[in-house]
Amino acid sequence: MSTASLFDADPPAQPLAERLRPKTLDEVIGQRHLLGPGMPLRAAFDAGRLQSMILWGPPGVGKTTLARLMAGAFDAQFIPISAVLGGVKDIREAVDRAQLAAQQGRRTVLFVDEVHRFNKAQQDAFLPHVESGLFTFIGATTENPSFEVNSALLSRAQVQVLKSLDAEELQQLVERGSAELGIATPTRQAADRLIGYADGDARRLLNALESAASLANGAQIDEALLERTLGEQLRRYDKGGDQFYDVISALHKSVRGSSPDGALYWFARMLDGGVDARYISRRLIRMASEDIGLADPRALRITLDAADTYERLGTPEGELALAEAVVYLAIAPKSNAVYKAFNAVKAFIKQDQTRPVPEHLRNAPTRLMKDLGYGKAYRYAHDEPNAYAAGEQYLPDGLEGQRWYEPVPRGLELRIADKLAELRRLDDEAT
Repeated sequence: MSTASLFDADPPAQPLAERLRPKTLDEVIGQRHLLGPGMPLRAAFDAGRLQSMILWGPPGVGKTTLARLMAGAFDAQFIPISAVLGGVKDIREAVDRAQLAAQQGRRTVLFVDEVHRFNKAQQDAFLPHVESGLFTFIGATTENPSFEVNSALLSRAQVQVLKSLDAEELQQLVERGSAELGIATPTRQAADRLIGYADGDARRLLNALESAASLANGAQIDEALLERTLGEQLRRYDKGGDQFYDVISALHKSVRGSSPDGALYWFARMLDGGVDARYISRRLIRMASEDIGLADPRALRITLDAADTYERLGTPEGELALAEAVVYLAIAPKSNAVYKAFNAVKAFIKQDQTRPVPEHLRNAPTRLMKDLGYGKAYRYAHDEPNAYAAGEQYLPDGLEGQRWYEPVPRGLELRIADKLAELRRLDDEAT
């Protein structure tokens, strides 16, 4: 299929989101940090540079659109592959098509949607053809490419980070979509609800607008009509609004307050309100570090495992693992000692002078450094009684005896406190 034919399907038969897919860079809403004057992708387009890249960003922000526009701008053959549905066979077919196009003097853009779902061997299959210039590789992913894309492929493709559309940009889409549908722009309240429901996703907003318009019969879309159209899909509170953050706050404070029932209630409320479970799992990981800490180090591991389980199972099966993590965090002993200590150290360093590393703690890889005394008199802890060099100084000069971390008398930190007290007694004896 030629690039031009991607835009030539019968418009009335296409979903609104497809009909409004930009055909030029100037029609793109959002991504000004990449497409504004003098910005990276705009400069590449203007200079005629076709380069391999990874487009990393949340759903519905224009990753596929940018890949198509790049192919169209350079009159290149556009070959899309879905890593969810495709495999090695599709890669081979794409290579064959690219070779045929090359023989005809035409370039190819190979677009791989959700590239992070391809395994290492499948990703490696692109490498020789990217290096030879057979095609320009453009991968799209919602996951961090540093972890999900092979380093070899990553080194050959520039990563471009796309952002969710903000409220102003989504409002432009509401107006553009309404004009395309031939209807009045929704009421201010309905538009706000649509924008909150979209959560930065252009496709989600346009699909919802089209559904509401089909029931409006020419009438202006208001909140009541939107509620009837989307039903349970519509957020029960606006993301970005006060109630959204109030519910998150209630979950966090229920965990901190050791109320498993309260924590479960607010967790279920968030899911019922349409919050992405991945967002909740990130908040739970934060709670495990901030509010439980070393009082129960297992809390962080359990929460990470729950997040991983959700990634594997999705909704609704994976939600139970997150619920187990919620309850565990709520009943675990609480400590913010590390959280407080870390913040205190950061604040101290920010206002303090730059203190030199004591000479006995410095590395001495060269003769000159050894002659200067680097590493001299350092005491190797493993050679000391009980593997502890009592009295050794590890802070810069002038900070001897400074303490930031103070364990709380709960959970494992009870034992940590006893250990630190004994070590400090040995220090006092040594000095």
